Amino acid sequence: MAIDIDPEQNEVRALERVTNWRRARVIEIGCGDGRLTLRLARLGAFVHAIDPDAKLIRTARRKLPKRFAERIRYHVGKAEHLDYADVSFDLAVFAWAL
Repeated sequence: MAIDIDPEQNEVRALERVTNWRRARVIEIGCGDGRLTLRLARLGAFVHAIDPDAKLIRTARRKLPKRFAERIRYHVGKAEHLDYADVSFDLAVFAWAL
């Protein structure tokens, strides 16, 4: 049985109030299976999503709708060892990862 997290879309509404995500370059740390990643892409962001769990990254890639393939990149990795330039992103997201 699948669990629908946030069926009322409260999380999305809160994210929309925080900033304009359209065309924002975002790094999501601890993306898990990509649940939030897809929501960010739907808001218009370009997302590099990382997680240390290769199994979760495989799941996220498998679930990635083709229409978001140009907006989302999944990577296995840890926040302590990011391989990006200091000015690569407009926003960083770290949610539900503890």
